Amino acid sequence: MTQDALRVLYIAYSLLPVSDASCGGAEQALLLVESQMRLRGHSTAVAACEGSQLAADMFLTGTPPSALDGFDAWDAVHIERIVGFVRKQQQSHPFDLIHDHGGSFWKHASQVDVPVMATLHLPRSFYPEQAFTRMAPNLQISCVSHSQARTFSDLRQLAGVVCNGIDVQRFPSSGRKQDYLLCLGRICPEKGAHLALDAARLVGMPIVLAGAVYPFSYHQNYFQQEIEPRLQAMQGQARLESGISVKRKLELLRYARALLIPSLVDETSSLVAMEAMACGTPVVCFRRGALPEVVEHESTGFVVDSLDEMVTAISGVGVIDPRACRKRVEMHFSATRVGDEYEQLYRRVIAPCEALASAM
Repeated sequence: MTQDALRVLYIAYSLLPVSDASCGGAEQALLLVESQMRLRGHSTAVAACEGSQLAADMFLTGTPPSALDGFDAWDAVHIERIVGFVRKQQQSHPFDLIHDHGGSFWKHASQVDVPVMATLHLPRSFYPEQAFTRMAPNLQISCVSHSQARTFSDLRQLAGVVCNGIDVQRFPSSGRKQDYLLCLGRICPEKGAHLALDAARLVGMPIVLAGAVYPFSYHQNYFQQEIEPRLQAMQGQARLESGISVKRKLELLRYARALLIPSLVDETSSLVAMEAMACGTPVVCFRRGALPEVVEHESTGFVVDSLDEMVTAISGVGVIDPRACRKRVEMHFSATRVGDEYEQLYRRVIAPCEALASAM
């Protein structure tokens, strides 16, 4: 390995294909950093399930199950196949680093003789605590926001923080807004989409709910019990759009009066908030986790503490300057900044292994 060129394997979430149309934050974060490393001349590969489409070299682990709640069994297969792939590659074309965005491979880092860095995209409470008690010596953890990192500050193997970002140029700004609100992302209990529908109803504005329901029974039950009845009760004032294209996503983000993020968990980041602001669209969000790090209160939107405050804030989004929204993203959440910081972090994670190899 030379100082100027690394070979990095990225690992994706086992259940969902990775492509430009991926709606999950972890998938989008993987796409961004992988493309940034290729732009810098590094060699990259991605391990993901069938259906994934990237410019990088691909190792496809197979087709995930269509049955609900089949994650654990499939994830074990996904990991086993990646371990076999890595061991084979280390004999001929070794990786310098494995960067896990999938959320589970890092727990098996001891099975490979490669430095592993796991970027954790979820709140700490979403992980079993025992996962952090006996971490493999070749494993380092990174976080995607400072608020998230504070919850992991007790870990000796916390490598650092690289706040998420986006490719700003992909999100053209518009000062012309239409008369609808937008809630975009996974449709599941913790994202609080039902509260976005309630807020739109209370303020008397149409709303588009755009997103996917993942193949988990509790997601499906939530949709049937909380979302469908509200869609029916709002009599055409609320519209569901699932499986939207990238083009349609951009249209929705550009022309929405505001993006609503009524999350009920401490979000570790918010790519959709960055995307909306890049489009000149203000964001109204709950004060949860890293959301106040992303949305600047009264400048690029409003950070609120209740449904009533969200309704009031929606009525005041007209004072938000679309130019201020975009400027914040350009200054703080650019793809270049993300690439620079990950490249530096990779060097720090790899350095101890290089020193050990040189001493042998």
